[in-house]
Formats: sequence, structure tokens, C-alpha cells
Amino acid sequence: MTRQRHTRTQIATKLGMADEMTAQGELQGDIAKSLGVSVMTYYRWRKAREASGHFAPRPTDHDVRMDVPSEREQRSQIGELQLENARLRRLVTDLLLEKVRLEEDLSGGASGRRAGGRN
Repeated sequence: MTRQRHTRTQIATKLGMADEMTAQGELQGDIAKSLGVSVMTYYRWRKAREASGHFAPRPTDHDVRMDVPSEREQRSQIGELQLENARLRRLVTDLLLEKVRLEEDLSGGASGRRAGGRN
């Protein structure tokens, strides 16, 4: 078998096709076979693209985000997150207070309190 040199354009095109096949769930061996290269060559191309940024893949629908929230929606989300944060802080505080009370009950209370929290 004679060795074939691929141009950068051919490699980029084949890697784009490979990305599409990968998204469809094809195996690496099948992808390499359909591209007409060995699995090792396909692996080297992918690795070179990831390491150096050469042969950049075509953007997919998952890469391009079309539903960017408006400024009003972002403010609303921030408000909701602030309310949730405050609720969670209260919850943690309550749990810490309960923990301290239980530790005091277990140790018999340093100030001579009886179990149950009454003097």
C-alpha cells in the first residue's frame, strides 16, 4: 500500500466528517475505515487538533448557544438565586445551632444544665 499525504484541508474535512460520525455513535475503527486512513492516523490527527488547535472542528448545534437570556431574565435569575442562598444560609445556621445544642446535651452541659435544655 502506497503512502498518501493529506493536505491540511483534506485533514480538516475528514476530521469534520469524523466528528459527525462520532455524534452518530460510530466506532473509531469504522470511522477510520470510512475516511480511508488507519485508526492510528485518525488518532494522531485528533490528538494534533486538540493539542495545537489546528484543523479546528466545525461548530455543532451544541457549541453554538442561540438562547442567551435577556438582561431582565438574568436579573430575575439572580434574584431567585439570592433568595435561595438566603434560605440555605438560614438552614445551615439552624442546623449548626441544633448541632451545638445536641453536643451540649451529650456532654451534660458545661454550665450544669440537665438533658432537655432546662435548669
